[in-house]
Amino acid sequence: MMNKFVLKGDIIFTSNRDNFETYEDSYLVVEKGKVVGIYSELEEQYRDYPLKDYTGKMIIPGFVDLHLHAPQYPNIGLGLDKELLPWLDTYTFPEESKYGDLEYAKKVYSKLIKDLWAVGTTRAVVFSSIHKESTKLLMDMFMDSGLGAYVGKVNMDRNTVPKLTESTERSILETEEIILEYKDKSNLVKPIITPRFVPTCSMELMKGLGDLAINYGVPVQSHLSENTSEVEWVQELHPEFLDYASVYNEYNLFGQTNTIMAHCIYNTDEEIKLMANNNVFAAHCPYSNFNLSSGIMPVRKFLDNKVPVGLGSDISGGNCLSIPKVMAAAVQASKMKWLETNRELAPLTSSEAFFLGTKGGGSFFGKVGSFEEGYEFDGLVIDDANLNIKKLPLEERIQKFIYAGDHRNIIIRYVKGVEIFEPK
Repeated sequence: MMNKFVLKGDIIFTSNRDNFETYEDSYLVVEKGKVVGIYSELEEQYRDYPLKDYTGKMIIPGFVDLHLHAPQYPNIGLGLDKELLPWLDTYTFPEESKYGDLEYAKKVYSKLIKDLWAVGTTRAVVFSSIHKESTKLLMDMFMDSGLGAYVGKVNMDRNTVPKLTESTERSILETEEIILEYKDKSNLVKPIITPRFVPTCSMELMKGLGDLAINYGVPVQSHLSENTSEVEWVQELHPEFLDYASVYNEYNLFGQTNTIMAHCIYNTDEEIKLMANNNVFAAHCPYSNFNLSSGIMPVRKFLDNKVPVGLGSDISGGNCLSIPKVMAAAVQASKMKWLETNRELAPLTSSEAFFLGTKGGGSFFGKVGSFEEGYEFDGLVIDDANLNIKKLPLEERIQKFIYAGDHRNIIIRYVKGVEIFEPK
């Protein structure tokens, strides 16, 4: 591993969401996997560092996917004319039942990880299935790939198909086993506690998982307010709670350790305030929200209330693994929400969408997703020559890549200062 090196090219990132920071024909210095600085002229002390010359190409942060379901990858593009709950019953639960078969799991997960690499996703937060051994396999495969990930064994002990219904005790014990085996095994791949959502988790299960989160300092991921039927179902199951978020909060699954809640379309003002106070991340999944007619997340409301927000592909409710395409969809969704709210909730700008897919989601991993000093160097080199008929400023080149480019424009990928080649 090269501890010190310099990249030369057209550097662009978002340290805040208000604007792109652009450095044309500049030098980015990396030491021990972290960004040291960006210079228009290379300072004397760095001139003996190995130079990687990408003149004319863009150097941008790697993309972060805060929400996807690995075992659903074979279903990408299927059943997307249905709503959430019928789609789960018809397509998702039957597919997720197959992952007791490790050979099948390996075949699917190998393709998923290759495709994540291809589209420039350098970090991901991933739901596995209820199956302990295939969850471990997925974690091992991520470790071998060099990509960063939180991977969670799904927990479900009620209101699902028999093949996916666990005993409460076994669900907790197997989750603890994975935590103990993997919490210190890798700097880049870690366990995350994953109750699927309140309707499929008993109070005993949620209490047990919350205790594990607190005892081991492990983060949490789940779903929140994705669909009106789901919100009503939670109210029927738990009339004793004020709202959906309060159920998670009661059991230490809502920001007591780092937490991501996916979708967040129908949150009350009280829930949004609780998310802000507890620093709970919202994973915005516009493709899935469109496909399953779930709704349009009022992303501006979350940003205005200081809730941390990132983007999720939500495979396979979402039909596209590419975070740049999710960025574009997030802007489109916000424009529809702007119209729907009598132009009160301002649409996302391109820099805001880019921020959400890099530093916004990256901050769940620490100092990730930006090229500020001290940030881990997760980077992509983009050859956008085929996209540009005329010379454009950098902030327009990145917009063109987001909307009109694809994985073929990504020629080099780094995670934590290490170049990552196509996984086997």
